[in-house]
Amino acid sequence: MTHANLPADEVIAQTPHLRLVARGGWSYVERRTASGVVCVAARTKDDRIVLVEQYRPPVACRVIELPAGLCGDIADEADELLETAARRELLEETGYRANRLRNVATVASSAGMTNEVATLFVADDIEKIAAGGGDESENITVHEIPFDEVHEWLRRAQESGKLVDARVYGGLYFLLRQREPQDTVRLNPNGKHGSTP
Repeated sequence: MTHANLPADEVIAQTPHLRLVARGGWSYVERRTASGVVCVAARTKDDRIVLVEQYRPPVACRVIELPAGLCGDIADEADELLETAARRELLEETGYRANRLRNVATVASSAGMTNEVATLFVADDIEKIAAGGGDESENITVHEIPFDEVHEWLRRAQESGKLVDARVYGGLYFLLRQREPQDTVRLNPNGKHGSTP
C-alpha cells in the first residue's frame, strides 16, 4: 500500500517539540520544530576522529555520538540550509570550524518509531577556534581519538556502560573511504578495517 492510499494522519498527542501520529494502523513520532537533523563525521589534520559524549535521558546513560543537531529549529531560521546547520552544530559542540563539508548520506534514524531522517556530512578540513561543549542547555564532552584506535576506544566506552550512537559507525565508514583508495577498502565482519589483497 502506498502512502497515497493510506488514511489521513491522526495526531494522537503532542508536546511543544514532538507529535505522536497514527498512520495506517501504525503510530510514530515526528518533530514539530525542526526541518531536519544533521550530523558530522569530523577528522582533524593529525588524523583524529572528533566525537561527543552526553547524557541522554531516554536511555538513562551517557552516549558517544557524532556532533549533531537540528536544522531549522531557531526562531526566524526555519529555512536554514542543512550545511549551515551542520557547520553551526560542529562549532557549537566541538569548537571546530569546518572549512570543507561533504554531504555523503541521508539515513533513517529509527524507521519503525519516527519519520526523522538525518543528513550525514564529512568534515576533513577543520580547525579549532573555540572550546565547544554545546549551548547553555547541553553538557557535552569532546573526544579526539586517533583514527587507528577508535574501534578499541569505542569498545572500551561500551564496556564502561556507555552507548554508541549507530551513526558513529556510518561516519567512520565514510571517513575510512576517504582515507584509503575506495576500490581497496573493505570492512571486516569484526568491525575492523583493512584492504583487499
